[in-house]
Amino acid sequence: MNNWKTVIEKLETGELRSAEKVEGKWVANTAVKEMILEAFKAGHLVEESGFVDKHNLMPQSFTPQRNIRLVPGGSSVRSGAYVASGVIIMPPSYINIGAYVDEGTMVDSHALVGSCAQIGKRVHLSAGVQIGGVLEPIGLTPVIIEDDAFIGAGSVIVEGIQIGPRAVIAPGVSLSKGVPIYDCINERLLEKGAPIPANAVVVPGSRPINSKNPWAKEQGLALNCALIIKYRDEKSDASLELESLLR
Repeated sequence: MNNWKTVIEKLETGELRSAEKVEGKWVANTAVKEMILEAFKAGHLVEESGFVDKHNLMPQSFTPQRNIRLVPGGSSVRSGAYVASGVIIMPPSYINIGAYVDEGTMVDSHALVGSCAQIGKRVHLSAGVQIGGVLEPIGLTPVIIEDDAFIGAGSVIVEGIQIGPRAVIAPGVSLSKGVPIYDCINERLLEKGAPIPANAVVVPGSRPINSKNPWAKEQGLALNCALIIKYRDEKSDASLELESLLR
């Protein structure tokens, strides 16, 4: 893979991905990410409709034949991103280079799918969701959202966090490698960087500040954390069912 043009084209068709599952574990495709960085170096600035970007990384165009709903109102999908058939993109939203958005997914208003992020089938990214991108260092795995996950409004998922299949992230949850995740059902603290388990329902939480800081403890200060409060069941499924008429 020594031609960035070919890599960008194959990223858009889904033939290549910037991250892939190898023996059950997600890893970054460093060769692809290197070529994405080469594309940035090779590009020169041009103006198009009042916007300025690298000439080789301008937004994609869509036709009805692609069976993707890109609703009017300021959304954009950059070159080198894959968007599958049946995806709905509500305005304004942005899908960056190297990202992969699989079939049947909803990208709601004010949502960001960062560079190289991998979004599975039938995922719902609610309004205001921020999925972080990871281009550099090239060896870092990007954010992964597995099939049928539901990401609630205003949630922020960054630093290569992985969300398991059918997991539910409640509105306003922030997940990074520095945010501890407590599984209240199995009474355990997830290992740093461990994936959110399949079917987990995650809500925002807080924990007391370390007792080594007496003043903070005296003030009753707390730090952000995330809590798995249940695992998905039929009742959860009913409350998250997407209205088929919207599609």
